[in-house]
Amino acid sequence: VQLQAFGGGLAQAGGSLRLSCVASGRIAGIQDMGWYRQTPGKSREMVARITYAGFISYADSVKDRFTISRDDTKVFLEMSRLKAEDAGVYYCYAERARFDFWGQGTKVTVSS
Repeated sequence: VQLQAFGGGLAQAGGSLRLSCVASGRIAGIQDMGWYRQTPGKSREMVARITYAGFISYADSVKDRFTISRDDTKVFLEMSRLKAEDAGVYYCYAERARFDFWGQGTKVTVSS
């Protein structure tokens, strides 16, 4: 499974960004997909995940501001009311046959 993420960039605090991720390769059987974020000096943390059945979980810090959605093996993250602490490198994630796959990361910068 290869994951290609799009949509990172610079946004102002209070603004919005949309991330997209497309899976390719052996995509049959992908179960969970989602987004993780990593900032310098910190471990990678879950931002939002969505199961194949559509069950969704969010990090507390992004609830009511971020929305994850999915179209088969594409996953999206609508980020609104961005805060400085939302900045980081966002990684697309997919799980298939108990293996985890990661995209290359897309950087999000939030200016105050």
